[in-house]
Amino acid sequence: MGGPAPPTGTLAPVTTFVRGSRRAIAPRLPRLLLGLVLCGVGISLMVASGLGLAPWDVLHQGISNRTGIAIGTVGIGVGLVVLLCWLPLKEPYGLGTVLNVAIIGATIDLILPHLPDHPGGVEAWLFLLVGTFLLGPAGALYIGVGLGAGPRDGLMTSLAARGFTLWKVRTVMEVSVLAAGFALGGSVGVGTVIFAVTIGPNVHFFLERLSLEPLAARLPNVIEVE
Repeated sequence: MGGPAPPTGTLAPVTTFVRGSRRAIAPRLPRLLLGLVLCGVGISLMVASGLGLAPWDVLHQGISNRTGIAIGTVGIGVGLVVLLCWLPLKEPYGLGTVLNVAIIGATIDLILPHLPDHPGGVEAWLFLLVGTFLLGPAGALYIGVGLGAGPRDGLMTSLAARGFTLWKVRTVMEVSVLAAGFALGGSVGVGTVIFAVTIGPNVHFFLERLSLEPLAARLPNVIEVE
C-alpha cells in the first residue's frame, strides 16, 4: 500500500534484510505492527475525506474504482507486483517488507467501511489532516525498527543504488503513478498537495525520535546515518 517514503535528510533507511535471532526481532515487532496499522488508519482517513490522496493511493483507488476490488486489496496486489520487480535487482528484503504489503491494505479494508462515505466540510478536513499527520509517526515506527523497507521504497533505493539520482527516481515513480491513478479516476486534490509538502518533514521529525538508534549502532547496515 502507499505510504510514507523515507525522507532524504539526515536519516536514510537502507533496505537491508536483518539477519537477527528471534530474540533480536521480537522487541521490534510490536513497533513494526503499530506503525503499519497506523499507516493503514491514516490512509483510510485520507480516502474517506475525499480531498485527495498520496500518489500511490491515487493509483490504488483508480484501479479499485475500475475493478470494484476494495482499495486495500488493490494495494496488496500492487505491492506484490512491485516486489516482483525486486527480483532482477536482487534487492534483499526483510520481515517488515512482507508485513508492509499485507497489513496496511488489510487495515484499510477493515476500517474504511466504518467511516462516512461523504463527510461534511469540517469532518472531511479533520479526516484529511489527522490521516496525513498519522503517516509521520507510522512511517517512523516501521522504518525505524530496521526490519526492511516497504516494496515501493525498496524499489526506489535499489534503483538509486545503481547510479540513478534518488530524487529523480522518486519523482519519476511518484509522478507516473499519480498520472496513471488520475487517469483511472483516483482522487487528486488538496490532500495530494498537503501530503507532498508535509510527508518528508513529518516522517523525519518522528524518525529522529522513534528510530531505534541503539539497534542501528549494533547493526549499522540497517539504518545508515549520513
